[in-house]
Amino acid sequence: MSHEALEMCRKYMNKPVEIIVPRDEELEGINVKQFYVNVEKEECKLDKLCGLFNTMEITWSIIFVNTRHQAKSLTEKIRGKGYTVSAIHGGIHQRARDKAVQEFQSGSSRILITTDLRGIDVLRAPAAIFYDLPTQPVCYLRHVQRCGQHGRKGVASSFITSTDERVFSTIQKFCNTQIEELPSNVADLL
Repeated sequence: MSHEALEMCRKYMNKPVEIIVPRDEELEGINVKQFYVNVEKEECKLDKLCGLFNTMEITWSIIFVNTRHQAKSLTEKIRGKGYTVSAIHGGIHQRARDKAVQEFQSGSSRILITTDLRGIDVLRAPAAIFYDLPTQPVCYLRHVQRCGQHGRKGVASSFITSTDERVFSTIQKFCNTQIEELPSNVADLL
């Protein structure tokens, strides 16, 4: 259904229930191992992220967050830890957005932090990290498809706090998969 039709349903229906089912072609050909990382509280995510960088020795990764503020804040924090990072979100001008994408594609920036990648079909990376879980399972699925480019292996890791458990369960049902905890030998997965 179109976005407009869904909005109309929400407006006029009494307690509507939304059931989103991925098309078969959306679930086919995903060569991505999906994992979760338990995080005690929101404040601990940055330390977990830096630990992942050190453990996985990732060449390129896309980190998904839910808000512009989070994209800006996380970019500053990661730069403060000595990593090269670019960020794109709806609040930046097209010229800055194009520059960030070019930096990521050329390798001068190894990390791209973004709220969403709609309209940028060329970006792919061996690792996707969901610093924040998307609120819509279909967004999760589309972001996961950014990994494992051209048949290569990819890894998607989701940071899960206690407040994310319901959304995480919905994502697993939507994708018809059981996502396991990130193993200690994660470097071998790439």
